[in-house]
Amino acid sequence: MKLARQNLLAVPGVLLSFLPLASCPACWPLYGGVLSALGLTFLLSSRYLLPLTAAVLCLALVSLAWRARTRHGYGPFGIGLLAAGLILGGKFAWSSNPLAYGGVALLVAASVWNSWPRRAECSNCSLEERS
Repeated sequence: MKLARQNLLAVPGVLLSFLPLASCPACWPLYGGVLSALGLTFLLSSRYLLPLTAAVLCLALVSLAWRARTRHGYGPFGIGLLAAGLILGGKFAWSSNPLAYGGVALLVAASVWNSWPRRAECSNCSLEERS
């Protein structure tokens, strides 16, 4: 259960990366309505969106790196790092939705891999190998 709560830290990074920078004019009324209802209209400015996205992606990366040796190693963290780069680059540097959404998919995959239970080692298997 503790691992599931830790992987919830990746959720804000995924959700915030879906906020538009300025690429889809048809989405602006929807995002404007939702954010103004929440009192967060300042998030529509790229001035605030870049640091906020970077901060929550860092939070997601910290959750992937936390105790990585005891879970699946640093593989999920490496994929999360690549995903964060794709999200930030695709959203703010190159304005490429496919790159940004690909990064989101990779971040979700890394989070799922990180939360997947490890296969328990069979105590009988190690005894049979010794004989």
